[in-house]
Amino acid sequence: MSEPVTLEALGNRLPDAARDLRLNLGAVLGDGTLSLAQRWGSAITSAITARHPELRDALLHGARAAGVDEGVIDDARAAAAIMAMNNVYYRGRHLIGKESYMTRPARLRMNRIAKPASNKVDFELFCIAASAIKGCGDCLKSHEKVVIDGGLTEDHVHDTLRLAAVINGVAVALDA
Repeated sequence: MSEPVTLEALGNRLPDAARDLRLNLGAVLGDGTLSLAQRWGSAITSAITARHPELRDALLHGARAAGVDEGVIDDARAAAAIMAMNNVYYRGRHLIGKESYMTRPARLRMNRIAKPASNKVDFELFCIAASAIKGCGDCLKSHEKVVIDGGLTEDHVHDTLRLAAVINGVAVALDA
C-alpha cells in the first residue's frame, strides 16, 4: 500500500498561478478561532463537497496525525453527504421562488444533524462549509443561526467560510 499524499506535497503541486492558495492553505489550517476538531472537520467536509478524493485523503491523513477524533471525521463525511442532498433541494426550492414550494415539507431524512457522533454545533459548522461551496443561501442562514445560538461567534463562521473557500480553490487548482 502506498503512502498517503500529504497536504505539503499537494501544496507543492499547485501551479504558480495558485501560489496564493498554497499560502492560504497553511493559514486556514493554522491557529484561529476554530478548535482542532472544527478546523479539520470543516476542511474534510469541504474536500468531500469539492469532490476531490486526493485532497480529501490528504486531509484525512493530516487530521488523524493531528489527533482528531474519528467521530469528528465521521461527522465531516456525514455533513458532506447530507448537505449534498439538502443544498440541492433547498437551493432549488429557493431558486424556483414560488411560495407553494416553500410551504411543502421536505420529507427528507436528516436525523444525523440532530444526533452527530461528535457535537451538534460543530456538525452545523461543517454544514456551513458544504453549503458555502454549493451556494445554498437558505442552508447557510439556517446553519449559521444554529451555530450562533449554540454559543459560537461570527468569527467562527467567518473562519469556516475562509477554510471552505481555500479548500475549494485548492481542489480546483489541482484539477486545472
